[in-house]
Amino acid sequence: MEFSAPSHWRIPYWPRAQRPRFSWPGGARLAVWIVPNLEFYEYQPRRYDFRDPFPRAPHPDVMQYSFRDFGNRVGVWRMAEAFDEYPIRVTASTNLAVFDHYAEVAALVREKSWCVMSHGLYNTRYLGRDTDDEERSFYRDTIAMTRRHTGQTLLGMLGPCVTNGPHTPDLMAEAGLLYHADWVHDDIPVPLEVAGQRMVTIPYHYEINDAPLLEGHFDGPAFTQFNVDQFDRLYDEARDGGLVYCLPLHPYLIGQAHMIGHLRRLLDHICARPGLWHATGDDIARHARRHYWPEAQP
Repeated sequence: MEFSAPSHWRIPYWPRAQRPRFSWPGGARLAVWIVPNLEFYEYQPRRYDFRDPFPRAPHPDVMQYSFRDFGNRVGVWRMAEAFDEYPIRVTASTNLAVFDHYAEVAALVREKSWCVMSHGLYNTRYLGRDTDDEERSFYRDTIAMTRRHTGQTLLGMLGPCVTNGPHTPDLMAEAGLLYHADWVHDDIPVPLEVAGQRMVTIPYHYEINDAPLLEGHFDGPAFTQFNVDQFDRLYDEARDGGLVYCLPLHPYLIGQAHMIGHLRRLLDHICARPGLWHATGDDIARHARRHYWPEAQP
């Protein structure tokens, strides 16, 4: 498969108009992956020169810290109860420190057999300022914590607060990871060039994420409608080749009592459609590598 000159060397340019058909198992037209972000925000986080997680007030910002911790105390259980009503697969994008701090959340993930994707250690500890050796240690820690708490082999990452260093994909590949969700540049998996080999990027639809919508200027009905519009358009276009619909969520937002009904209405709409492949991030990445870039196999 030949690619044009890339806009960035890591992500070969593959224009939609020139793509071959991208298909899913069983002839499904749309791969659906549901991605709740299980996050841990520190009470008094380290200060970075480029980002402050709680800029509203001097630290500790009790309101903002406790608002996010609601997700680990209440929201994740309310969200899990809703998920149980639908034939979906869940990929928990997890700040792995959640499992150390809240053993009950780790037990919930095991009980529900959710796939775990790394979201770093804490959502207040960013990539981009560490040395390569320090970042290597970060991957060793996240891989070991995932295995210790869930028994799973970690394959993918959405960077902590979606942050990266210049060598992040290379170091991910060196650690044995397969896919990266930070690159929000396409509706299908795309090769990610890393030190002479390829990983895979997987669509993570940031623009319909509950966090930028609900923490911005939109309410629950608007969140649902944005996602219905996204899903319906992708489903329609996927008649000419398999695409990916991603639903990113946050328990401290969608798990609020006044919001959970909007999630249920959205899942009612999605799951009523035939021809879906309800998959995890691991499933999508493995399928893409196996069938579309076999030369990328380790």
